[in-house]
Amino acid sequence: MEKFKNASMNDAQKFSLVKREAIYTGFALMGLIIFWLIAGFGTASSEIKIFHLPLWAILGSVGVWLVAILISAILSKILFKDVDLGGERDE
Repeated sequence: MEKFKNASMNDAQKFSLVKREAIYTGFALMGLIIFWLIAGFGTASSEIKIFHLPLWAILGSVGVWLVAILISAILSKILFKDVDLGGERDE
């Protein structure tokens, strides 16, 4: 089992880290909702078709999932830290 790099953090620092991660996750959600609105409703008047489906249908469904995966990957690689929160460990 890998040791946590931030094992020396006190509870206040851990809470601050969790709060920061939650705030950035909320911003990511707001960005995803804005993308969904623009991709789905903003392209509704477009005549572009992909696999015989309108552009808004592709961007408003599959496009949103791809952007959500990208945002999640960025958040987990750059922002989120693995911290021991002091609970019981499974062996």
